[in-house]
Amino acid sequence: MKVCATIALLALFAGCGEKAGQPETETTASTATTSETTTTIAENATASGGTVSTVPPADKEFASKAGEGNLAEIQMGQLALQKASSAGVKAFAQRMVTDHTAIGERFKPIATAKGLATPAELSGDAKAAYDHLSSLSGAEFDKAYIGHMVEDHQEDVALFTTEGGSGGDADLRGFATETLPTIREHLKLALELIARSP
Repeated sequence: MKVCATIALLALFAGCGEKAGQPETETTASTATTSETTTTIAENATASGGTVSTVPPADKEFASKAGEGNLAEIQMGQLALQKASSAGVKAFAQRMVTDHTAIGERFKPIATAKGLATPAELSGDAKAAYDHLSSLSGAEFDKAYIGHMVEDHQEDVALFTTEGGSGGDADLRGFATETLPTIREHLKLALELIARSP
């Protein structure tokens, strides 16, 4: 808001300095150049990761869901490492923590460069699922955790497939395409765990 007001004032001064019918002088040219420079600096400041993002709305939604989902996979994986009773579930959980930490490390710089926030804590459905899993233990935990991983990764495959195929932002589209094989592998592993469970 302050940037807009500053630009408007500079433009007003530039217009006032130039009198109708008189040639441009060194003073009026200088004011106009200052106005153009201020506008360019303001545009560059917001484009380099300020609070304004030019990412299309569908891509912003993808980034929000991907960031939240990734954080959930890490935190639920850490929870499973503590609470799971099956060695297979623990191995799967470790894979989730490792892979999704790496995914987050690739995602965060892209999101930051585009002025998109990455979540620091779980909220909504992800928080509710985490809280539910926290209340379980043993075989009951294992079954609920793997069931949630199947459901979550099915949704993620659809989300990342859509973004990779039709995302408007090239960087987010590339991230989705690059990450999709890992998510598909996670879904396959979770389905195999369900098939092997008694």
